[in-house]
Amino acid sequence: MNTAPAGQHPARHGKVWLLGAGPGAADLITVRGARILAQAEVVLHDALVTDEMLQLCPQAVKISVGKRSGQRSTAQAEINRQLVECAAQYQRVVRLKGGDPMMFGRADEELRALEKAGIDVEIIPGITAALAAAASAKLPLTRRGIARSVAFFTSSTAPGESGETTLPDCDTLVQYMGGKEAIATARNLLARGEAPGLPVVVVENCSRANERIMHLDLSELERGLEACQGPVLVMIGQALAPRRQETRQPL
Repeated sequence: MNTAPAGQHPARHGKVWLLGAGPGAADLITVRGARILAQAEVVLHDALVTDEMLQLCPQAVKISVGKRSGQRSTAQAEINRQLVECAAQYQRVVRLKGGDPMMFGRADEELRALEKAGIDVEIIPGITAALAAAASAKLPLTRRGIARSVAFFTSSTAPGESGETTLPDCDTLVQYMGGKEAIATARNLLARGEAPGLPVVVVENCSRANERIMHLDLSELERGLEACQGPVLVMIGQALAPRRQETRQPL
């Protein structure tokens, strides 16, 4: 039930925050994000949001609306409906998304549903997986004289869309949700003339306790990533080559 001081009408709807949880580790959420999470009345969270992260909002009702590739998950239309319904019941609603809401987070669909219902929305960014993965691997996505452009892409498609993906033409490529698409991605790059030895870094379960970093090349990526079970990010480009240790000349 909404309450308001005498002489004022209660708000018709609560407010919704689309909040980026970051790549996984709870202490990589932003300070603002942690503050809003601690004040939330209800939190609708992704499957990739960890239990440790949810401990930051013990006061909130928690609703899992997880979406995982190849597994049964909540349809986006149902998530949109639940967000609107929650905003009618609660004043502080958080939609907690792994990474950043504006990067492959289906924020457009949720924003359209909330705006159509006249619900106030605020977006709080989070560290997207590509930046966290580069930090974990200690390899920058750009490198002076080698890589001055970066493209983030995914081969994941909406229902009814073609599964064919045109790969970006950039110095460094970062493929989200790239585990199942690794073979196709490598073959497409080789077919357009990329060298088999082009450096590849694969990060599984980025920033979590079970994080795994694999250094490959394009020919090895073509064999696939069947051993990976968790969320996978694939980074490709000369900027990902290991740094060579410079030898000092004697004085």
